[in-house]
Amino acid sequence: FCRVDPYGFERPDDFDYASYEAFFSRYLVVLTRRAIKWSKLLKGKNSIQKSLKVKRYIRKGIPNEHRALIWMIVSGAQANMEQNPGYYHRLLEGEKNDKLVEAIKTDMNRTFPDNVKFRKTADPCLQHTLYNVLVAYGHHNKAVGYCQGMNFIAGYLILITKNEEESFWLLDALIGRILPDYYSPAMMGLKTDQEVLGELVKMKVPAVAELMERHGVMWTLVVSRWFICLFIDILPVETVLRIWDCLFYEGSKIIFRVALTLIKQHQAFILEATNFPDICDKFKQITKGTFVTECHSFMQKIFTEPGSLSMATIDKLRETCREKLLSQG
Repeated sequence: FCRVDPYGFERPDDFDYASYEAFFSRYLVVLTRRAIKWSKLLKGKNSIQKSLKVKRYIRKGIPNEHRALIWMIVSGAQANMEQNPGYYHRLLEGEKNDKLVEAIKTDMNRTFPDNVKFRKTADPCLQHTLYNVLVAYGHHNKAVGYCQGMNFIAGYLILITKNEEESFWLLDALIGRILPDYYSPAMMGLKTDQEVLGELVKMKVPAVAELMERHGVMWTLVVSRWFICLFIDILPVETVLRIWDCLFYEGSKIIFRVALTLIKQHQAFILEATNFPDICDKFKQITKGTFVTECHSFMQKIFTEPGSLSMATIDKLRETCREKLLSQG
């Protein structure tokens, strides 16, 4: 294994090559098997209908060569792109908001400094592509404009699709539909969902909820980046992509499944914490190690470990948490 992973990210100095190699040789068998199944499913066509079989296949991972296509179809981004030909390019050619452009430019060098494809020396340098996608999106969705976190998400989309326009429409699917109100100036959707997670933890891992309450640790302190960055830079790349496979098909409840699995699986470890900084540190630790690196077994866990979790439950909790937040002003 070389120092740079297949997506262009440099592996950290303390990267455990031996255990990763052991995992990857096992995972390669899974990938090969899935690739054959997906080829049969697609039969060389560039289309797919949503079905229980497709949902099952997606939960088991989309092969990288089909990932962009499947994300585009199941998220609705493909249909939107086809219904709006030339729209993306018109956004880029139109008049620009200087403040928006400045904010995006400022974040360019901060986006994946550890990825060789985003370096100024890279050819082609993906910073230019990223800049275009974010500027176009900021002018498309003026209510959101641009906020930090969107750069990482758009960056991942570009690494997978290798296509500017597709990345734009996938970003639109995520921000406009899948994660409603996460990135608007008040970030109401994001704040609400962090509270919803707190309520779900009370129901499913009460001892951890009690610990947090006892030490006065707000959920936003330990999980806000899980939500804002959709686990980018928190979990390993391959694991993040597997989570996104399901996110595009099944929507935002996947984020809760992942969060609950991380917390439930490491409950005993978290409960060892005796003070505020200790709790925050434990939450950083639970996103590392073999449990999260082994993406295939991790993804199986997220559908079993948290138990049943319906969209109806989440919607109800969202309603009460939102009202509570609004009443607090």
